[in-house]
Amino acid sequence: MVRLGTLFSGGTPVVSHAGLPVNLGGYEYAGQSGSAGARLQGVDQALVWVVVALLMWGMVMVYSASIAMPDNPRLVRLTHTHYLWRHVLSLSLGAVVALLAFQVPMVTWEKMARPLFVCALVLLALVLVPYIGKSVNGARRWIPLGVMNFQPSELAKLATIIYAANYMVRKMDVKEDFFRAVWPMAAAVTVAGVFLLAEPDMGAFLVIAVIAMGILFLGGVNVRMFMLILSVLVVAFVIMIALSPWRRERIFAYLDPFNAAYALGKGYQLTHSLIAIGRGEIWGVGLGGSVEKLHWLPEAHTDFLMAVIGEEFGLVGVSVAIFMYLWLSRRIMVIGRQAIALDKVFSGLVAQGVGIWIGFQAFINMGVNLGALPTKGLTLPFMSYGGSAIMMNLVAIAIVLRIDAENKQLMRGGRS
Repeated sequence: MVRLGTLFSGGTPVVSHAGLPVNLGGYEYAGQSGSAGARLQGVDQALVWVVVALLMWGMVMVYSASIAMPDNPRLVRLTHTHYLWRHVLSLSLGAVVALLAFQVPMVTWEKMARPLFVCALVLLALVLVPYIGKSVNGARRWIPLGVMNFQPSELAKLATIIYAANYMVRKMDVKEDFFRAVWPMAAAVTVAGVFLLAEPDMGAFLVIAVIAMGILFLGGVNVRMFMLILSVLVVAFVIMIALSPWRRERIFAYLDPFNAAYALGKGYQLTHSLIAIGRGEIWGVGLGGSVEKLHWLPEAHTDFLMAVIGEEFGLVGVSVAIFMYLWLSRRIMVIGRQAIALDKVFSGLVAQGVGIWIGFQAFINMGVNLGALPTKGLTLPFMSYGGSAIMMNLVAIAIVLRIDAENKQLMRGGRS
């Protein structure tokens, strides 16, 4: 762990560290004989341990939420650890990809911004092609890759962050001009939105739109233009809901889930999520004691994992999860702000984009589980079952750690 003193107050930076004498991606890792344990210089260990805690807690909860699923006659061929081992595989693959992503300097990510975004758009188009995209429950969102089903919308979230950050850096001198600064970015997000709504995946489109808006705002776009964009987006989502009967029904079910007209239909997941959380009360019924996961609550190991946490760990468990996501989002935003202060605007906007993504998606997922928001098909970052989601979350955190390490390298007087 690096401890820095008198960074910009006229004194000489004071750096103390204890770590292994290895090199990772161009970063120095110094060691001291007799040190108790090894610490990596330049890596935010608090951030790493919070992410690890969420991953491990999520793994336990995925097992708890899915252990009874093979009792369903349709899933009788599966073992009780089927989803656990697939989740562990996803974590392992994600960790490897994240380690590789950490090696990539931010200047390279900046050069890759446009090709990566185009690649994401191509994959979003390919997933709609019959015999390429996999359809589940009427939604075509996955491309089978053998060991896992890849969801292009997860890559699109990360690609949007990197592209929007690069876009704002390139348009910094015209950010007060709406048509030159905002319209091209809006068009790019619209194209992605068309593909996502065709899947359909309105939740992913909402996340991508919020990410793009957040980066434009943090990049210095005029507040009046920002409010105009926000108004247009709100109107667009209202129109989409108004013109879609099943989306309207979902909104009505959210407003009155226990109504007889919705309780066994569009409001079924929400009613059982609320029942699960209500059963948990303050302290929960204990790990493994959930009743709702026994074929009552659909998607208990994915979108509604927080309901199982609420039932088994109660208000205390839900509060701990909320605090961890708040801390994580704030810490990532601080790293981004630090990068901008060091004149690394692209890196800073990327980090803050990741903070918006993780924080907003966790907020939406928890809001849905608690009945505060309409049902949306969004997973809980780092915790819910889902291979491509876990992988992209870990890659995003690896990029944030790279940004933080480059920040510290600069503050030590070196070059990132």
